Formats: sequence, C-alpha cells, structure tokens
Amino acid sequence: MIRPLGEKILVKPAEVKEVKKGGIIIPDTAKEKPQEGEVVAVGRGKKTEDGKIVALDVKVGDKVLYGKYSGTEVKFDDKEYLIMSQDDILGIIE
Repeated sequence: MIRPLGEKILVKPAEVKEVKKGGIIIPDTAKEKPQEGEVVAVGRGKKTEDGKIVALDVKVGDKVLYGKYSGTEVKFDDKEYLIMSQDDILGIIE
C-alpha cells in the first residue's frame, strides 16, 4: 500500500457508471471523471512553522468530494488512485 506523506491523502475514485443516452453507449474517453471517492490512506498531518503537526480533517474510510481535476493519478497493484492535498478536498459526504 502507499502511505502518503505530510498533508497528502490517497483516494480511490468512485466507479464511473456507464451512461446511456437514447440507447447510445458513451465511450470511456467521453465519460466525466468522478468527483467523489473513498479515503484509503492519510499522511501524518500538516507541519506548522514552529514544527508542530496539525492532524488532518479526513480519515481513512471517509467518502469525499473533490475538484474535477484534483490530485495526481497513480496506479498501484492494477488499481487507480489519486494522491491529493487536503486542500483539494471540497467536503466529506455523510
């Protein structure tokens, strides 16, 4: 597994559902990128100027909403993930 550093978060994007419009199947290249996913791992937290570590607001298992083009895509064990900063997280889905 990948362990993010600092304030970084590892997110598994939600599965893209196949969309049919009027009987036409939309190809993968035309599908919208998911904007929600599940937090798989989190870093230790953000380091302040005086060296203290501030814990992150999200935790493993949280369902989150993030910006359309947020994070960096990584592939590990044939699964796709996003590594992003906590600042890229727009909210937690409850």
